[in-house]
Amino acid sequence: MQPVIKSIVAVVAGFVTASIVMMIVEWFNGNVLYPGLAESAAGVTDRDTIRAIMAAAPVGAFLVVLVGWLLGGLSGGWVTGKIADQSIPAHGLALGVLLTLAGVMNNLMLSPPTWFWVASMLVLVPAAYQGARLAAQ
Repeated sequence: MQPVIKSIVAVVAGFVTASIVMMIVEWFNGNVLYPGLAESAAGVTDRDTIRAIMAAAPVGAFLVVLVGWLLGGLSGGWVTGKIADQSIPAHGLALGVLLTLAGVMNNLMLSPPTWFWVASMLVLVPAAYQGARLAAQ
């Protein structure tokens, strides 16, 4: 496989892995730890209603999401690092940037508290980078 294609496959596979891990943690968060959140948000598309739900959400629910994003970044970085042959840390950084952009889009849609914006933007790049470094060892 050509190096450029292998690099793209590595980052895409890492992104998919990270997304799956994040979705599992967020499902657990909304359905097991804080089931009221999932019930109140089911089928809601109105932006103001979503903002109200986010404003009423407990801090613990946001912290679980952050842990999920951290675990997703680590696992996605690890997968990226395992697939990439060379420049493994660079691939982890590329994945981290993509995950951060996805996080920005998520935060723009859901309007979480400011502290969550800051924390979520600081978590993904280091997590993906560290995951890739772990894969290289």
